[in-house]
Amino acid sequence: MSYFNRPPRRPGLLSYIAVALICSFIGGLVAFNLAQRYYHGPQNLPNLQPPPVQDNLGAAPTVTGDSSPVVAIAKQVGPAVVGITATTGRDFFNNPEVKQGSGVIIDGRNGYIVTNNHVIAGAVRVSVSLDEERSYPAEIVGADARSDLAVLRLKAPNLPEARLGDSSRVQVGETVVAIGNPLGREFARSVTVGVISALNREVTVESRPGEQITLRVLQTDAAINPGNSGGALVNLRGEVIGINSVKIAAAEVEGMGFAIPINDVRPIIQELIAKGYVSRPFLGIYNLREITPELAQWYDIPVGVYVGGVFPGGPAAKAGLRPGDIITALDQKKVASYDNLQRALEGRKPGEKITVKVVRLGEGNTLQFTLTLGEMPRD
Repeated sequence: MSYFNRPPRRPGLLSYIAVALICSFIGGLVAFNLAQRYYHGPQNLPNLQPPPVQDNLGAAPTVTGDSSPVVAIAKQVGPAVVGITATTGRDFFNNPEVKQGSGVIIDGRNGYIVTNNHVIAGAVRVSVSLDEERSYPAEIVGADARSDLAVLRLKAPNLPEARLGDSSRVQVGETVVAIGNPLGREFARSVTVGVISALNREVTVESRPGEQITLRVLQTDAAINPGNSGGALVNLRGEVIGINSVKIAAAEVEGMGFAIPINDVRPIIQELIAKGYVSRPFLGIYNLREITPELAQWYDIPVGVYVGGVFPGGPAAKAGLRPGDIITALDQKKVASYDNLQRALEGRKPGEKITVKVVRLGEGNTLQFTLTLGEMPRD
């Protein structure tokens, strides 16, 4: 029998063992090299923290283990969001009539709480619940119907407080967390998550029977329900960027809630704490009507704000304005609507002088007056 035609010899047990050892060794080297390549150092791990920002407004909530930023925010800010119960009187059967809402502790040492004016409007007694067991009476420090904001004061030990952010940094699409008490204490400190849907929205709401106000707000799709009013809208850094205020409630609408930007809230609450009310400039005119481009073309008059009446002895009357004048500019800023007029007065204080340009109907003259702003009556 030729050597080349011999039946193949089967490998022995030692050959199998040798091959297995060699494969294990090579596999170990490959795994070690891959591990060095892909897992060496933390710089290649995904960043679970919110991106850092170049300012000193405070760090983002600490995220550990399997927690999410929302969990950290709920733990950090949730205790500073309180429930508010306002007793406004008694009904026909002598049962107390109450309104419920939310508030945010902004100064734990002094016990100051910010909420919405409509939560406490008409209240004869206000109580604040910190949790399921602790509830305290609170005093109304000040309230402002035009901004729908109010400040309460609570005397209680060891109060937490929320950190206020900067709403000028807010961006559309940014993740936000709403914390409040929808439907009252039974659902206290409920947490909902959404995004900023839009900036600088304007919504008109009723501040009191027969009186409406226009608020400039942040729009969010985070669920805001009755009782959430006065609660906190928080960014992923654990900072309050807005005070939840209103929502559009309609069968065909979902996810349209609104919060007052915290940068608009700050000066209001500072004045409420200092004086109990907000001092606003007063022109001394009333019965205003917008002259739209359509009306202007139809009647051949200028676009602006028509003055229906002038308060006797008021700033406008002293300056020389009359009923029938059409305001077209205020301090060189064009006035084409009532909103333009309001914006031109923003940031101005009683006692300051402004220039008012008007067109006097019947005469066709363009006149300019220097007017000293008064203080708007508190009523």
